[in-house]
Amino acid sequence: MLAQASVALIVLIGLSIPIAAVLVFIALGMAWVHSPMPLHVAGSEIFWKVSNEFTLTSVPLFVLLGEILLRAGVAERMYASVALWLNRLPGGLLHANIGASTLFSATSGSSVATAATIGTVALPEIRKRGYNERVFLGSLAAGGTLGILIPPSIHLILYGMMTGTSIPQLYLAATIPGLILAVVFSCFVTVVCCIWPEFGGERIQATWSQRIRSLTSLVPILLLFLVVVGSIYTGFATPTEAASLGLVFTLILAAFYRKLSISMLHEAFIGAMRTNAMIMLIVLASYFMNFVLSFLGIPQQLTAFISELGLSPVATMLLIIVFFVVLGCFLESLSMLVTMTPLVAPIVVALGYDPIWFGVVIIILLEVALITPPVGINLYVVQAIRRGGGITDVMLGSLPFVLCMFALIGLLMAFPEIALFLPSLK
Repeated sequence: MLAQASVALIVLIGLSIPIAAVLVFIALGMAWVHSPMPLHVAGSEIFWKVSNEFTLTSVPLFVLLGEILLRAGVAERMYASVALWLNRLPGGLLHANIGASTLFSATSGSSVATAATIGTVALPEIRKRGYNERVFLGSLAAGGTLGILIPPSIHLILYGMMTGTSIPQLYLAATIPGLILAVVFSCFVTVVCCIWPEFGGERIQATWSQRIRSLTSLVPILLLFLVVVGSIYTGFATPTEAASLGLVFTLILAAFYRKLSISMLHEAFIGAMRTNAMIMLIVLASYFMNFVLSFLGIPQQLTAFISELGLSPVATMLLIIVFFVVLGCFLESLSMLVTMTPLVAPIVVALGYDPIWFGVVIIILLEVALITPPVGINLYVVQAIRRGGGITDVMLGSLPFVLCMFALIGLLMAFPEIALFLPSLK
């Protein structure tokens, strides 16, 4: 049954049918063929129950927060400040792409929003300062992936909901790996620009007084991070309440920068509605499909099959990683998260791995999916902003950063405490 569902999934996605519709079609088809009971009648109850999840309310709030932040002019000021501080490193603005993406990730919760925002600000600098185009584009696409790893991450919220794992604990677990990945990206850029200095382009000249004055542009982002994530860590607010606080603070920022207007809010609401509609349809469809799969006993069959292979926990984990990497070439990251987590998470926990640790690993694997062709959405986001040239440049520039992600996964498997240290302190 699982093989049939997998083949149907690949075929329907290949026909460019929206993923939410694909999941519903597969669920209804499997229920009709294999179930003696009319499982479709449970759909309305499942949709209603999931839609009323209090934690899920934080997702549209974070999406709207990112839309307003994008239009408030905060990103441009932040990027300029980061560029001044990192200009002395080999690679100059390549580090600014990664550093600014890291900071913006700590407020947006979305990889697409991060890649689009930082890309819009940074792309004009490629030809202006003579950077190697492929490396520059790759740093933007890869830097954007940090949006789903560094808190507040929408994907971590959904993972926590589906596995019953504490979202504040997941946020703590993802913090250090997220920062390490940003550092690994920058180390890769440094090595490349030391070997091929011409890739690094023209450096921005800056005095210490200019750098110090530019710190005022970083204050709003840091304050927003403290409002959102700090309120969760201190126990002052739940993730949903923290998202509300962050949204109010973002509106204050927009007003402070004189960007708050009816037209701006209209654009932000329209953008947020489009994104939220896509997310919610996928989430609802995946919950219904997971209900059908569970009723048919497929998770138990999959667990039994893997157990019969006789592999060690490490070998099984490596098999799961390879499976996610291959699947990520054909499935969008959010769809992969909500469809595969209920199937794979119980197996990983049964092997003795911590579900919080696995939450971090699965998000990194989803990051890989964001920049691996042919469905890597960040590749298309950067290409769309670029408005010219072939997407092959973005793909080739991003692939070396995939190796950096694999290196981090290797570190997490060898030293799980990288992810579990902060949660153990709480």
